[in-house]
Amino acid sequence: MLVPVLRLAARLPLKWLHHAGVALGWLAYWLSPAYAAHLKENLYASKLCSEAAACRALLREVIGETGKGVTELIAVWFGPAQRISQLATCEDWLLAEQAQREGSGILFLTPHLGCFEIAGAYIAQRLPLTVMYRPPKLRWLEPLMMTGRARWQARLAPANLRGVRMLFKALKNREAVGLLPDQTPGVGEGVWSTFFGRPAYTMTLASRLQTSTGAAVILVYAERLAEGGGYRIHLQRMPAADLNEAVLNRALEELIRRCPAQYLWGYNRFKVPAGVRAPEINTDEA
Repeated sequence: MLVPVLRLAARLPLKWLHHAGVALGWLAYWLSPAYAAHLKENLYASKLCSEAAACRALLREVIGETGKGVTELIAVWFGPAQRISQLATCEDWLLAEQAQREGSGILFLTPHLGCFEIAGAYIAQRLPLTVMYRPPKLRWLEPLMMTGRARWQARLAPANLRGVRMLFKALKNREAVGLLPDQTPGVGEGVWSTFFGRPAYTMTLASRLQTSTGAAVILVYAERLAEGGGYRIHLQRMPAADLNEAVLNRALEELIRRCPAQYLWGYNRFKVPAGVRAPEINTDEA
């Protein structure tokens, strides 16, 4: 019953959905002290702003942009195919076409920056795309997420051994896969690597996929434009030979610095996962 309602709501102007998102962002910030603490701690520790007034201004932007990231899912997951084409533009798509001509698979790495969901939808309209996902904590959201993401040429791979095998198979078949490289992995699936000056348990899956398959590596993020103006999707080719966890984190930092208000700072990126040994104080990397 809920999906037809969301499909109707998906026809609302994006500007309206974003205004509702700003309100939602502030509501979540004030109602969840733990979330607010994580957001402020991660944002301020990044040292992206040096003066207190600038930090407060950036914090206000982050709260609103984070809320937009929730309400815009209605348009992205449940809007008609032409809605994606109307909302998203990409001037860098030639990079993906070039990688295809080289005859390799493509490893798209999309951080929690901007509207990462529309980036996946845009790619899936053009290429077979296998995307790894984790079930949401709220179980009732999972069917909606599956409905919204498994569209066009997208296939969903669960975050387990079966899903990893699906990713390897897709790349060996010269198809594309998508990962959120700043998602905290489980025990044995990552290494400690510096991210914005702090140790972050960082997945090794991206480098293992590339090394084993020779896939081209493309960083992706969808910049959210002001006043419901849609999204500008950016692609950036990474030298595959340089891919490791330290290099990847530095590349992600560079992307985030371009539009820091649109990063998901409320995500507990610096947690110590269960069963993982806490990092040493000295996190210098070669």
